[in-house]
Amino acid sequence: MFGYTGKSLRIDLSAGRSQIIDTPGDLCDDYLGGRGLGVALMGDRITQLYDSPSMPLIFATGPLVGTAAPTSGRMSVVSKSPLTGTILDCSVGGRFGTELKRAGFDSIEITGVSDRWVMLNIYNKGVTIADAEKMSGENVSGIGSRMGKYGSFAAIGRAGEKQVRYASIIVDGRYAAGRGGLGAVMGAKKLKAIKVRGNKAIPVADSNGLKNASEDIMRLLRASPAVFGEFGLSEFGTAALVDLIHARRMEPTDNFRRTLFVDAAHYSGYAMKTRFRSKKTGCAGCPVLCKKIGARGEIIPEFESASHFGALNGCSDLDAIVEANRICNDYGLDTISAASTIACYCEIKSIKLTPAGILKILREIGDRKGETGAALAEGSFRYAMSQGHSEKSMSVKKLELPAYDPRGAYGMSLAYATSNRGGCHLRAYPVSHEILRKPVATDRFSFVGKARMIKIAEDLNAVVDSLTACKFIFFAAGLEEYSKALNAVTGKSFNVQSLMRIGQRIWNLERKMNEMNGFTTDDDDLPGRFFNEEGSSGATVKVSPINREEFLKAKENYYRIRGYA
Repeated sequence: MFGYTGKSLRIDLSAGRSQIIDTPGDLCDDYLGGRGLGVALMGDRITQLYDSPSMPLIFATGPLVGTAAPTSGRMSVVSKSPLTGTILDCSVGGRFGTELKRAGFDSIEITGVSDRWVMLNIYNKGVTIADAEKMSGENVSGIGSRMGKYGSFAAIGRAGEKQVRYASIIVDGRYAAGRGGLGAVMGAKKLKAIKVRGNKAIPVADSNGLKNASEDIMRLLRASPAVFGEFGLSEFGTAALVDLIHARRMEPTDNFRRTLFVDAAHYSGYAMKTRFRSKKTGCAGCPVLCKKIGARGEIIPEFESASHFGALNGCSDLDAIVEANRICNDYGLDTISAASTIACYCEIKSIKLTPAGILKILREIGDRKGETGAALAEGSFRYAMSQGHSEKSMSVKKLELPAYDPRGAYGMSLAYATSNRGGCHLRAYPVSHEILRKPVATDRFSFVGKARMIKIAEDLNAVVDSLTACKFIFFAAGLEEYSKALNAVTGKSFNVQSLMRIGQRIWNLERKMNEMNGFTTDDDDLPGRFFNEEGSSGATVKVSPINREEFLKAKENYYRIRGYA
């Protein structure tokens, strides 16, 4: 199996045993790996509760992981979301996927519940389940200090132990499998950490073909202003988007009540680079290096984190925003859901927190401390429902919305609604053509053509997450180039059309799993605020409420194109 090790791990924490099995070749053919493989392995167990012993937590690599293909260092983590109840996958970088593949495994499937805190040690097909009681109560930084400098690790902080519904799994201390609460699944199993290290080479079918395909991808990347340009991702990270989204008057502000924050420049990519003298870093196998670390080791926030701890909560204090990001990494909290839940709380209580107040309440959430911390640990939807104000949770399928106000990009509004994992920008990312104007510009205040664009993008991103590769690369390259890389790795004959059929298969399976858990078309909707309230208009742009009838018509078109209607 070129591109695959052919072996995977099954671990039963209830029984305290591990088993090496053959990686199912038919699933690799039909679902590639990563996200697709993880979703397929879930099967009908998706109907169980997230903390049931039978609920699997799956770490899955893809066929490109560990090879010379650009951005080949990612993996997917898959389970049922404690926050939303949907099927959930998170694509995460760092070195874990590469080390797992080099250790001889395509995936890990973990079931059961341990009777004590444990960690897994994986080294070149050797697996041990070790006592981790001494790590109980530690946050991720403390776990990292125990892991040594070789290999990679995935861990939960106290938020995962306390089963905060949006707890993250943190890889290598700073890369988050963040959305939807996979850290709570890991915590429910009493699994504190996984350490993995391997040194086996990943065989590829055609090394010269892979070299040529990789060179083609790199030529396109170097020519892309969005990736390697003066103001691109490589230079400033995703925070390069702060100024652009600000200029388009679509930055969520004060819990999405407004769409312009006048002090956004305080935490722009440029401001953070000059203030912290940041340097580039990134995932294994990545030439872009979009992650940034300050001169004193500060983890520079991504765009979503900076915007939500900034504009969404009315905070212009850059030090507080960076510290909020650090707290989330350390406790293992999803930054988007944490910041959005705090903003929801502030609107319901009619208060504005100081920067110190934001940091204080973050720690309370991570520890489920006190009445407020425990309530907000449930996420904005459950909190707002408990207060009789469900309309003030800015979420879809209980997943809090990220930092693109849908009134400023109508394709984004449809993508939020139809997303299988809830309010997520990465299932389709129409911002690429509505705001970044790549590959071609579309009218951001129109639904014309958007239903088909969203469907195509959803299928495409399912493929990208299953290879696994980085979505940012697709600002420049496409499946034409990556199919050549995949064929060189596997020795098979994929093309754009066959890969898109796999993406559609993955999407439809996820949709079916959600339906098994009671989700219907009624759940494919946005909070009423976006249909009833204006954004922040200016001299050159008016941000109107979304026309609900046009939105519903676009959704009907989407269902028709998908074959659901």
